[in-house]
Amino acid sequence: MTTQEIIGNIKKKIYHPIYLLHGAEPFFIDQISDYIEDNAQEEEFKAFNQTVVYGKDVDISNLISIARQFPMGAPFQVIIVKEAQDIKKIEELERYAEKPANSTILVLCYKHKKPDKRTRFYKFIAKNGVVFEAKKVYDNKIPAWITQYLKERGHEINIKSTHLLNEYLGNDLSKITNELDKLLINIPKGEKITEEDIEKNIGISKDYNIFELQDALARKDVLKANRIINYFKSNPKENPPVKTVTILYSFFIKVFQYHFVTDKADNSVAAKLGVAPFTVRNFRTTAGNYSTKKLSTVMALLLEYDLKAKGVNNISTDGGELIRELVYKILH
Repeated sequence: MTTQEIIGNIKKKIYHPIYLLHGAEPFFIDQISDYIEDNAQEEEFKAFNQTVVYGKDVDISNLISIARQFPMGAPFQVIIVKEAQDIKKIEELERYAEKPANSTILVLCYKHKKPDKRTRFYKFIAKNGVVFEAKKVYDNKIPAWITQYLKERGHEINIKSTHLLNEYLGNDLSKITNELDKLLINIPKGEKITEEDIEKNIGISKDYNIFELQDALARKDVLKANRIINYFKSNPKENPPVKTVTILYSFFIKVFQYHFVTDKADNSVAAKLGVAPFTVRNFRTTAGNYSTKKLSTVMALLLEYDLKAKGVNNISTDGGELIRELVYKILH
């Protein structure tokens, strides 16, 4: 079942006696468990019929005993176990999972890893309840995920803006949704989100950002590159040197790979490099200005300045000046 299907069933009051929410992406696990915690039980019954505990504090025998208790004045009770991966000997829960109580909704939030599918514990839950795997959203899928998240809330956004958000907010879905939710407070439903909205509400400049720096380096536009570097130096919290170097390294290594792609059509290049088709133009321009020999030098510089930005072989040069040095060496 998907996140939407599980939440959709809860909305329809279709419940299962036991849920195992596991996997590498905690955002989806929290999304489901938070919805169950907030909406499954009637508010008037929560005080006596809803329990939230943490795995490190759970004793299997006590958990089973509580799960088999009858609810007090309510049709069912809700038990949510957060960080269930910390439960000692969790496989012993198999004796409950084999015949779970119909008057209990037991939610196990098993984060950052997968339970052993060969165990009776797992098989009984799969048979008598719901097993949901929260798979990690890969970096190159984050822009599409942002687009879908906003679409579900009645907004459109252009591709460049989603990539800009991805570059600056990373792949932490909780952080991304937090920023998007704050953004949506100030934008009427149905209105398309622009780069100006992002700059105004999230603080990511539409003119002085990593995409614009990549564009300046691609075209060897010294003036534009220096303007962006000056902005980065004046706003170090939003543009930390380590992050800038990391993103530039990812960009230039893809430019290097571009040289060896035989089919240079946009869609083919995008598929090979794992990028959006609209960015291919920039890779093409950059490859025209940087030979593979020069790119090898650039990538070596980026690795060197990554270490310097982290304090290795760098006693006094601040982050802004490091990036200035780096960009000068890339361009010359």
